Amino acid sequence: MNSKNAVFTTSLPDLVHRGKVRDTYRVDEGVLLMIATDRISAFDVIMDDPVPQKGVLLAQMSAFWFRNVIGDIVDNHMIGMSSDEDVVVNGGYGEALAHLPPEWRDRSMLIKEAERINMECVVRGYLAGSAWAEYQSHGTLNDAPMPKGMRAAEKYSEPLFTPSTKPEEGHDMPLSESEAKNLVGNELHDRLKETSIAIYERARRHAEDRGMILVDTKFEFGFANGELTLIDEVLTPDSSRFWDAEDWHPGSFPPAYDKQHLREWLMTTTWDREPPPPTIPDDVMDMTRQRYISAYERLTGNSFEA
Repeated sequence: MNSKNAVFTTSLPDLVHRGKVRDTYRVDEGVLLMIATDRISAFDVIMDDPVPQKGVLLAQMSAFWFRNVIGDIVDNHMIGMSSDEDVVVNGGYGEALAHLPPEWRDRSMLIKEAERINMECVVRGYLAGSAWAEYQSHGTLNDAPMPKGMRAAEKYSEPLFTPSTKPEEGHDMPLSESEAKNLVGNELHDRLKETSIAIYERARRHAEDRGMILVDTKFEFGFANGELTLIDEVLTPDSSRFWDAEDWHPGSFPPAYDKQHLREWLMTTTWDREPPPPTIPDDVMDMTRQRYISAYERLTGNSFEA
């Protein structure tokens, strides 16, 4: 695969945070620049090989959801993309973005700085992933008993709010309802639950109209200027599981529009899931990239120009 145009890391003034995928910089008081790189992680380890233009796909997909589908449900942190000249000029960010290479503008988002709530808000519509593993072992979901006899990929009678911890490093851990309320307080917990399910339902209907199933997703929230605010990425293949509706049959898992192909290949190796990761074959990375592109095009209705 040609990784010539891939962005593995960035180096600009005033770095605030470097995550698994995104590098965030301070632009102004209360304003940050979030750049989605082409890094990809699996089993909480960043691979040494980037997926060219993955960051562009993630940034543009988040922008689509913020602008066109869920923007009226709750405030979000997006000010605009760095490629939005009117946002940059009218906001007076031109000088601050002078260090940003032009070819990075489609992957860079100006955002409001927020105080993050340290709980990941997960909503599930179907029995899959870690929820399926817990159900098989204990018959529960986030320690809550579930109906007996459920099948893999089965649809829940209603979307379920299954929050988890949000540690700086390591694995997220599921929280029971009482644990989640102890972490953020009863009132905020209930507001996060209601808001998360409302976003999921809106996005689920949008995906359904395009022949896709939104299986599960995770949201992050914070407070910006005292208001509850949806932050980070939203409804991308990195934060959500999508299936083709025609592939779905309860009892087996359809191929997902995410990095499933990469994870499955890694499980065939002797890798111990600790750094350093193995070198990823080109065909595995190319298949992964194609799944991201397909998800973007089907959900947004836009063609992706590589």
